[in-house]
Amino acid sequence: MSGGEAKEVMAWDDLGAGARELAEAVAADGYHPDMVLGIARGGLLVAGALGYALGVKNTFTMNVEFYTGIDERLDMPMILPPVPDLVDFAETKVLIADDVADTGATLQLVQGFCEGKVAEVRCAVLYEKPRSIVKCEYVWRRTDRWITFPWSADEPVLQALSEPA
Repeated sequence: MSGGEAKEVMAWDDLGAGARELAEAVAADGYHPDMVLGIARGGLLVAGALGYALGVKNTFTMNVEFYTGIDERLDMPMILPPVPDLVDFAETKVLIADDVADTGATLQLVQGFCEGKVAEVRCAVLYEKPRSIVKCEYVWRRTDRWITFPWSADEPVLQALSEPA
């Protein structure tokens, strides 16, 4: 991505507003998830906020590695351990939460992991891009721009501390 391209900049307040609007859309749709499954790392904040807004205490996390940097990704996403054990979840309705459906490959991997093990799977994301191969049921904003999230806008503190002055 070149420096001149327009960006979508999300503020911390947008997380609360976006998650609340997603929760309202889920509720208005009549979907009552038994579990919110957050895709680490960006989906963790969304999943927690959705869990509170929907009154769903059962939250799980899946670690999926795909992006290794800005516009740098592995050939395909990989589920990292620990892998959730979905035994005895055949009657469970799951809401997968993530920050963005970019290519959609990560969401597709997690949906595939859940299919056949749970009763129903739906996806909620803050942002969905037009190229996403997964069309999420619940989307706060649609954009084709690079998104700067407040939780990843600054370099990690430990990285900043380890750099020479």
